[in-house]
This record gives sequence, C-alpha cells and structure tokens, in this order.
Amino acid sequence: MKKWDELFPHRFGIKNGQSSNDFYSFNAFLQALQYFPDFLHTNDKVLQKRELAAFLANMAYETGGGWPTAPDGYFKWGLHFVEEQGCLNGCQQYSDTSKKNWMPVPGKSYHGRGPLQLSWNYNYGQFSEFLFGNKDSLLQHPEIVATNGVVSFASALWFWMHPQKPKPSCHEVMAGIWKPNAYDSSRNILPGFGTVINIINGGIECGNNKPYTQYSRMGYYQYFCNYLHVTPGPNMGCANQKPFNSVL
Repeated sequence: MKKWDELFPHRFGIKNGQSSNDFYSFNAFLQALQYFPDFLHTNDKVLQKRELAAFLANMAYETGGGWPTAPDGYFKWGLHFVEEQGCLNGCQQYSDTSKKNWMPVPGKSYHGRGPLQLSWNYNYGQFSEFLFGNKDSLLQHPEIVATNGVVSFASALWFWMHPQKPKPSCHEVMAGIWKPNAYDSSRNILPGFGTVINIINGGIECGNNKPYTQYSRMGYYQYFCNYLHVTPGPNMGCANQKPFNSVL
C-alpha cells in the first residue's frame, strides 16, 4: 500500500494526500487480480519485474495527468484520469457496427475508460462476457468501467492477458511466452516492450521512425524498470516495426 501511494500519489480521488474517493485503490487492484491468476506467473524474476513495469507503465501513460514541471515529477501522475478526456460527453466514433457479435447500443459511448482506457464496443462486449457471463452488461452500461474500481482494473487486466488475433497478449510478450513467426519477424515485430506498444496502439505509435522521447510510453517503462531495479530488455521501441494489421 505504501509503495502504491508512492507510485501514484495523484491518482483519481486523491488530493493533497487525502482520499475523497480512492477509485484506483490498491485494494481494488488486488480484488481485480483474483480474476487473473496467470498475471506475473513466471519463475523468471527478471521477466516478472519487466511485465510488472510494462503493465504499470501503460496504465500510467494512458491515464497520466503530469507535465514536465509537475509537483513530484511527470511520472508521479499516473492513474489521474478515469475517462478519455475528449469524450466525457461521449464519442460515437468508438462504435463499430461491423462487429456483429457485439453490436453497439444506440446512445452509448464506448470511449476509453479505466487504467488501459478500454475502447470500442467489441472490447466492452468481450470483457463483459468474461466478467459477467454475458455481453449485454457492459454493452448496455459501459459507464460501469468508470464507476466501479474493481471492474475498471479488471478491464485493464483482461486486455493485458487476452490475445486478439493476429496480436498476442501483452502478457505473452512480456512473460516470454510469445515467439514471433516469420511474418512477424519480417515486420520487425520482435520480443520486447516495443511489441506491447504495437499491441495497444501500433497503428498510431509504431512504424513512424519517430525518435524516442522521455515522456513517451517508453519513458514510463524505463521509469518503472528503474523503480523495480530491472533492465528493460531488448526491443524497447516500435519505431521500426510495422503495425500488426498493416500490409507489407
């Protein structure tokens, strides 16, 4: 708990060290973990630390509210936001009617919510099937991800642990389970944190040859690796990778 407060002192519901409604509490995180026994499950302590650093880094990046001169430093502002800031009144562009198994409900918005900003109706539907045993709970009420801390953390862990073809899961990559096939290798998609970036947002963040910056997703990963006293490993970036779903 003390380390959680140290890592995320400005998380949602915490102000000046005091809690009004600690949405992203450590207890909520522990409760969500009960659904995912394979998270961090490896005998390799280095890989275990790297996966934890990668998960914390992406949570902090997706929900960060920091700026370069922020109190306590830029990287201390993870878990500051619950919802995608440009979509507080809804964003209909996250409704994909081509996914017939998880059709969007009229009037509902499937914008980013939670630690990994779960987005799109098909992700809400699949996560709902996993957690509630039916797709309609979250297709009809996606706002639950932004009002229930345990569900919110579970949404992030679900996305982290479950592959969506042709992508492996982030867990499989960081735990050393996934091995690139010839097609992956031809696209320079190789084991390492860069492939996690590709899984989460490769269409925007990968294959653009942009230089690494301190305040990028990689910067957060390096920060948490330093905190956990572990090296970041190979292939930390994805600037030279092609996105999973692009054409050679």
